[in-house]
Amino acid sequence: MSSIAIIDLGTNTFHLLIAEINENRPKVIFQESIAVKLGEGGMRDGMITDLAFDRGVSAIRQFKTSIDHHGVFQIKAFATSALRSASNSKIFTEKIVKETGIKIEIIDGNREAELIFSGVRAAINMKNQSSLIIDIGGGSVEFIICDQDQIFWKKSFDIGAARLMDQFHKSDPISESNISELHSYLNVVLIDLKTQLDNYKPKQLIGSAGAFETFASMLNPDFKSGFEKPEFNIDLDKFEKISKFIIRSNHEERAVTAGIPAVRVDMIVVATLLTSYVLNLHEFKTLKLSTYSMKEGILFEMI
Repeated sequence: MSSIAIIDLGTNTFHLLIAEINENRPKVIFQESIAVKLGEGGMRDGMITDLAFDRGVSAIRQFKTSIDHHGVFQIKAFATSALRSASNSKIFTEKIVKETGIKIEIIDGNREAELIFSGVRAAINMKNQSSLIIDIGGGSVEFIICDQDQIFWKKSFDIGAARLMDQFHKSDPISESNISELHSYLNVVLIDLKTQLDNYKPKQLIGSAGAFETFASMLNPDFKSGFEKPEFNIDLDKFEKISKFIIRSNHEERAVTAGIPAVRVDMIVVATLLTSYVLNLHEFKTLKLSTYSMKEGILFEMI
């Protein structure tokens, strides 16, 4: 039996997944997530700030301790939007190699979308039903129209929650004028998505981890994100109710709301607005959460 480690260096959160592989079946033995906020303070300038840089290095050091403890034989580390667009990303990755020996592969948006698809289809059996997968990261958002067997269309947009919050969340609660500006912006940026939705007519919307786990937690106090139960149905009417609360709430109200983790207290507002926008672009019959996302996609590709 051998074990492998997957590291997902997201814009907001770094994730570690360690799994044992036995007869081509993975068993997760350890998971850890650290709120690094790698894009904080530098998204517009296209660089990782000194504070975010140090938080990122510290997180990878912590992961390396866990990896060594579990005797992992293979490590795969992938970085996405924040490091894709940062002018000092090479300095960061070289620092990580020097301190931990871990080599980081910075992947483009297309590759990220493919890995998300690999993760989601391992969680949810879409069969031959056309579906839209949405993965809301801090730096980018990936959209994938697919069924169980193939991707029909995919695209990554630099409209992640950290970027949208920086541009449009100017007051708390967010103002109607800011919401209107965000909608106008999305009307322009996501015109290709609208065309493809009209073309392929997906029946269900599947949210990949992240904000959608927050929605599930708010709707069901017993919800727990786990490897063994990766699928969760989100009632569309109930989602509409919690989305109204989130959009109208202030920071203090969200901070004490069950189901909203500290790392998402503010970014959940624009993530909710984006999800609602997409739901209004097209008539979806169902909304689902896949707790599997990119790191699980990497895992299933490896085995």
